[in-house]
Amino acid sequence: MEQCWRWFGPGDPISLAKIAQAGATGIVNALHEIPTGEVWPVSAIMDRNSVIEDAGLKWSVVESVPVHADIQKGNADRDQKIDAYKQTIRNLAEVGVGVICYNFMPIVDWTRTELGFVLQNGAEALRFDAAQFAAYDVHILKRRDATLDYDDDMLRRAEKIYSVLDEDGCTVLEKSIIAGLPGGEGSYGREGLRSEIEIFRELGESGLRQNLEMFLSEIVPVAAESGVAMAIHPDDPPFSLFGVPRIVSTADDVRKIFSIENSIANGLTLCAGSFGARGDNDLTQMATEFGERIHFVHLRNVTREHDGSFYESEHLDGDNDLISLVSALLQQESVRSQAGGAVSEIPMRPDHGHTMGDELEHCGVNPGYSYVGRLKGLAELRGVIRTLEWQERGASR
Repeated sequence: MEQCWRWFGPGDPISLAKIAQAGATGIVNALHEIPTGEVWPVSAIMDRNSVIEDAGLKWSVVESVPVHADIQKGNADRDQKIDAYKQTIRNLAEVGVGVICYNFMPIVDWTRTELGFVLQNGAEALRFDAAQFAAYDVHILKRRDATLDYDDDMLRRAEKIYSVLDEDGCTVLEKSIIAGLPGGEGSYGREGLRSEIEIFRELGESGLRQNLEMFLSEIVPVAAESGVAMAIHPDDPPFSLFGVPRIVSTADDVRKIFSIENSIANGLTLCAGSFGARGDNDLTQMATEFGERIHFVHLRNVTREHDGSFYESEHLDGDNDLISLVSALLQQESVRSQAGGAVSEIPMRPDHGHTMGDELEHCGVNPGYSYVGRLKGLAELRGVIRTLEWQERGASR
């Protein structure tokens, strides 16, 4: 597997030199400074690519070229936004960047309620607490009919949490949920968020799927013609938030997406942490079934709780068998190699990482994107990969 690292550009506190020292060879990057919906100019792509190559690294994956909300909603301006997206695909291909990760999550990207959940060893992780989220939804955001989406027990827990929150506590919770992170379109105020929620609730699951179908029918042929692999990222978490539909949460969702455009260019980012937040998603089975169209992999783990809550655990701990998953992915690479494909390695990155050591001072660390935590995760995953490769060599002798 190609060992990659997400880098947020020249403003990232983690330099390309440090990434090279971590042992990664591929960079996962995006031009976050370009507003969503606008074309990425070839000159800007070339400039960023040169910076990466000058550091002795390769720009392996774009994460992400964001999908504008007008496309998700099916607004009148969507055709213009889709045309811009097509041109960005062509421009990236011209510079030689061949994998584009993107998502179709309405309103909010990956969502957590705690960005500094303290573990037993003192390190900090990302956590989604279902009751905290309900407390925000019902009592702070005051979304219309929010109480209908929770059972009585969850509502009681949410009320208890809200009752002890002061103004600062409410602000911290809100920022954790909707403040936006690098690569997103930004944040919503409460009124704006409520308005967006109503639009997508009215659109419904069928409407959102139709808009994804329209988007894919337009961009996948362009990607295929350009030699670019599109890799949709699953919903994170993989279930509805704010009563808004999410349509990339299960294996069946992936099958539906692949049926829209039966092309190798219409592929998947297999995010172990996102899919793995649902106990009914079998990651190893998904890697085997969808192997041919897995163009990018995020490797992280989660510990699930009975009510839908979870926190991001050690990469080799938690409720998902990452060793079995990596084994299935290596088998897919072997199939690709035997088929004589030009590229057999699947780019992966250690997704997220605990904040630990000196970085607990939070000096410029993007939540989930610490250096030491991801370095630890990459080292552990590299050990798994090497061990499985050695076992395979031994079995083939």
